[in-house]
Amino acid sequence: MADSPLKKPELFELNNGTMQIKVSNYGCTITSLSVPDKHGNLGDVVLGFDSLEPYQNGSSPFFGCIVGRVANRIKDGKFTLDGVQYTLPINKPPNSLHGGFKGFDKVVWDVVEHKQRENPSITFKYHSCDGEEGYPGDVLVTATYTLTSSTTLRLDMEAIPENKPTPISLAQHTYWNLAGHNSGNILDHSIQIHALHLTPVDQNTIPTGEIMPVKGTAFDFTSEKKIGSSIHDVGLGYDHNYVLDCGDEKMGLRHAAKVRDPSSSRVLDLWTNAPGMQFYTGNYVNGVVGKGGAAYGEHSGLCLETQGFPNAINLPNFPSVVVKPGETYKHIMLFEFSVKV
Repeated sequence: MADSPLKKPELFELNNGTMQIKVSNYGCTITSLSVPDKHGNLGDVVLGFDSLEPYQNGSSPFFGCIVGRVANRIKDGKFTLDGVQYTLPINKPPNSLHGGFKGFDKVVWDVVEHKQRENPSITFKYHSCDGEEGYPGDVLVTATYTLTSSTTLRLDMEAIPENKPTPISLAQHTYWNLAGHNSGNILDHSIQIHALHLTPVDQNTIPTGEIMPVKGTAFDFTSEKKIGSSIHDVGLGYDHNYVLDCGDEKMGLRHAAKVRDPSSSRVLDLWTNAPGMQFYTGNYVNGVVGKGGAAYGEHSGLCLETQGFPNAINLPNFPSVVVKPGETYKHIMLFEFSVKV
């Protein structure tokens, strides 16, 4: 379904008196998210732009958006499903990345509902057509952002294949900097990732299929640790899928990660029902001019992209990302902000 002339990119606000978020129907993109620091001062903790134009003209390295139909990389842009081989755009040679040249992050979604009351929320909907960016079958996708408490944001993503089985794995690609989007790099942030394993990759950033223990490596964040302490032991930085296998559970969600910024004392706890999380430290961000003229460079933000495992469609030992007609893909993310001095 082509974007109708009536559907134009707009910005919407959710505000509950404590936290404020701005989100666009273009790619379901979070353009700003402000939460209090230890002094009660609001600060915008996501990388982004003041206007929607840079998101539309290709200046954004996936800031704040929802990516799909399949997040992360698919090897050589090929997969076979039910005996049919599908070929996808190679938008990140030699692979297909985040749904192709025009993934879910680069389309205008419909606004289904925008509620301002006690728990402000907004629901977006998108109809992805059979053959779009090479993927099989029509899929109806919805995404709802809700401020569920004074400093908690919940994202519910759902997708329903209408007529063919298809791989579906959505991810929310916000770049976080808890000291403030314009405060420099995140190397002083500390992070705990509730994962005993990750999926190691080849030279083209495609998982080998192995599930590797992190113990004793620079990838071990099972105990909280400063990101900068071992980032130089892993090449350009972290860009790896962690297997979320050891977090506490509540409400059917697993504790994926805890991020802490020492300067503002802001803390982000992320909970999800997804099996994996790409921990990415903004290794390829370079010379981007963001909100208020802020200069975003390498490691200016970190991404916590809960997801199905990368290239799972081609690796049978990974959890399946195939969703069949009659089934519903459901992916929940709970972002709990707090201050811990």
